[in-house]
Amino acid sequence: MHHFDDIFRMAADRHGGADALNSQLETPKSPEELADLPEDRWLSVMTKCIFQAGFSWKVIESKWDGFEAAFDGFDVGRCAFMNDEKFDTLLQDTRIVRNGTKIAAVRDNAAFLLELREEGGAGRVLGGWPSTDFVGLLEILRKRGARLGGTSAQIALRFAGRDSFILSQDVAARLIAEGVVDKAPTSKKAMNAVQAAFNTWMDQSGRSLTEISRVLAMSV
Repeated sequence: MHHFDDIFRMAADRHGGADALNSQLETPKSPEELADLPEDRWLSVMTKCIFQAGFSWKVIESKWDGFEAAFDGFDVGRCAFMNDEKFDTLLQDTRIVRNGTKIAAVRDNAAFLLELREEGGAGRVLGGWPSTDFVGLLEILRKRGARLGGTSAQIALRFAGRDSFILSQDVAARLIAEGVVDKAPTSKKAMNAVQAAFNTWMDQSGRSLTEISRVLAMSV
């Protein structure tokens, strides 16, 4: 496995040098900033990523004001206790993409966020989870959330500003090239290997998961 400095040089060579590459790297929000992120914004970003999965992101983006209105600003209490009448209304609401399974996921994820109140709140739990165990956070979202497996949770956390890696095709290609995994990681063993590699690169570079993930993608 290459030292992170070597991978950074590979990416910089492809993208106009170190300064140009650094200008394209995003700094994640601090745990303190994420602790202040309201529940409705966590639910909003989860919902957007769930509806974008397997669908045109541009279409979802163009309808997003309609989503916000249809789901009452993603008020967690209202969404968690959505009754059948409200659900049926949403199935007919042209302001959103009318996918029953994904609409149900909004209700389920709102209930999950309500549960997190007993554990310190969504902002503190999701935002304060250590980056050195990011795969542990993904497992919580997969098990306790709805439709938050695969890359959906990774993308949602990134969109929320949380330090994260996204196992895109390019990131997976770099991980394979580095001998971390032999194919796109999905198993628990492979995900643990990915976490260990990112932890090594964080130690070597002092950079965040977000920055390292981006550099890996741009090195391919």
